[in-house]
Amino acid sequence: MPSIIMKLINGYDLMNYAKKNGYILPAFNTTNLEMTYAIAKGLDDAKLPGYIQISSNNLRLSNPKIIAEIARDAAKKYDTPIGLHLDHGKSYEDVKACVEAGFTSIMIDASSLPFEENVEEVIRAVRYCHFYGIPVEAELGALQGKEEDIVNESETHTDPAMVEDFVTTTGCDLLAVAVGNVHGLDLKPRVDLDLLKTIADISPVPLVLHGGSGIPFDVIQKARKCGLLKINYGSDLRKEFIRTFGEAYECTAHKAHDVISLSMKAVENVSAKASELVRIINA
Repeated sequence: MPSIIMKLINGYDLMNYAKKNGYILPAFNTTNLEMTYAIAKGLDDAKLPGYIQISSNNLRLSNPKIIAEIARDAAKKYDTPIGLHLDHGKSYEDVKACVEAGFTSIMIDASSLPFEENVEEVIRAVRYCHFYGIPVEAELGALQGKEEDIVNESETHTDPAMVEDFVTTTGCDLLAVAVGNVHGLDLKPRVDLDLLKTIADISPVPLVLHGGSGIPFDVIQKARKCGLLKINYGSDLRKEFIRTFGEAYECTAHKAHDVISLSMKAVENVSAKASELVRIINA
């Protein structure tokens, strides 16, 4: 039987459900209560599964226990399968804190380290998470662009020759790859589908693309045939959230002050974007 943590679906069960039904799982980045509720609503409106996720960087505004409680409250209203994922977990301590808080899927991101150190960090996270029945995503390669307030000017495509060794040695369950995808909207992605296909043929586990907001939908559909199971979206949803308040502020000669009404409007706008994205990538 699938395991459920107060209506948040275990990551293994979510992955298996997606594989069985041929879905791509979107992972939508949240920062706060409104974004979290909006993501859950958007997935349910589309009746398609996916993740609410938050990065180690964004946990500065909250903490794992609080965001997990908000996510459980958001997901309990719906029957649509929704998981809670740690995106770009930057430390073993963050991994442990999120598992203990009730996250149902984890990413440990040690991709900036040399290969051997990346492997060591992933193994450490995998041993801990697998004890609690939680899948682990790892990253091999480096993406250009801006991930929240972290800027990476270099790009290192995932080396197919390292993939099988990395996955089998670490025991990770998902592999995030660098194939011309980028973080943020400042750079144009140039996804190398041939490289993605080569990696997919080698990798023992499904693949993940970060930086989904800038990737054309026709490319995503082609990537779907190359072992892609999960794709991350952050900028598209954040733009909708910020636009709601920015337009109101400008349209009222800078007098807008009704936080509750604008927050509820932001939930509607963000959920509509999440619903649109999950429908399109699974068309």
